[in-house]
Amino acid sequence: MIPLGDSLLKYDTPVLISHSSGTSRSPKGRSFRVSPEQSLDATPVPPPKPKTVPLEQQHEEILNAILPPREWTEGTDVWLQKVSSVPGTRKDVLKLGEHLDSLLEKRQARLHGICPVRRELFSQCFDELIRQATVSCAEQGLLLGRVRDEINMTLATYRSIYESSMAFGMRKVLQAERSQDDTHTRVAELEREKLDLVKQLNEEKAKCEAVEKKETERRKVEERKHAEEIQDLKRRNEQLKEQGIKGTGAHRLETQTSTKSIYRMGFTCFSSFPRKRLGEVRLRSLVVW
Repeated sequence: MIPLGDSLLKYDTPVLISHSSGTSRSPKGRSFRVSPEQSLDATPVPPPKPKTVPLEQQHEEILNAILPPREWTEGTDVWLQKVSSVPGTRKDVLKLGEHLDSLLEKRQARLHGICPVRRELFSQCFDELIRQATVSCAEQGLLLGRVRDEINMTLATYRSIYESSMAFGMRKVLQAERSQDDTHTRVAELEREKLDLVKQLNEEKAKCEAVEKKETERRKVEERKHAEEIQDLKRRNEQLKEQGIKGTGAHRLETQTSTKSIYRMGFTCFSSFPRKRLGEVRLRSLVVW
């Protein structure tokens, strides 16, 4: 017989249910035999009336339904081991706690977080408590079995959600890595474009500085020429003013001389003219003046 691992759930003695010679035994290890009262040549008897199933057998069936027997193979032999139907005592419960602590320490189970070892040992401990409760009260055992199944279903749901979330997370990580590669490529392209733009900007700045320098020199030359022209025009203006003053004085002298001669001529003419036309002559003289 292959020894199974140490379990917190109490089992009965293993029973051989299949042998290499082909013979089979009952789950309790006894062969099926005909009772001595019945002979092969006896007259057929009517089937017995159905009897009520004993309470112990009902408890055993319920116990096997809640905690199925374990089965294993050794060579060509098949062994079966059922859960023990011995009631549990207070001493058994205390031993169960001590055994649980020793196994947790022996198998180095983690006290916090997710730990498969701790989960397995606590499941075995809960199954042993269900076994003891079922032996004492079948209804209580059925209720605890439903609680255990609900817990297992909840854990299975959490496990499936965790696995699906892990798969989703891995897909997102791969997508992020691909997106990160694309982003790195795009960043490299933008860096190269930035360097080209900076180079163009420096070239344009150099051109702008050269143009500004050239225009500054040209403006200085133009300002100098303009200042020289203004000075030249001022000198010419002063010269023209001086010439204009001199010409104006000579012209006034000539004008005064011609005016005096005109007065003399007019006075001579007036003295020879008759008085009737004296008014007309005066008027003409005024107009000439």
